[in-house]
Amino acid sequence: MNAPSDLSMKTDEVLRVELEVFKREHRDLDEAIHALAEKGMGDQLTLQRLKKRKLRLKDLIAQIEDRLTPDIIA
Repeated sequence: MNAPSDLSMKTDEVLRVELEVFKREHRDLDEAIHALAEKGMGDQLTLQRLKKRKLRLKDLIAQIEDRLTPDIIA
């Protein structure tokens, strides 16, 4: 996850591409966590690190989606 935290410097096109990449990575991490937990192969530290990375990705995805979604004033 090499994305800078300042999203304001990126174009919407770049953000959309990054959003898809981050969503895919989030999905892959979810699958890896479930696989390790089911097989009992992952130690607690590894699972905890994967879960933290997944949460960071989730936060980053939410930030990008907020930036791409226009505010609607009712």
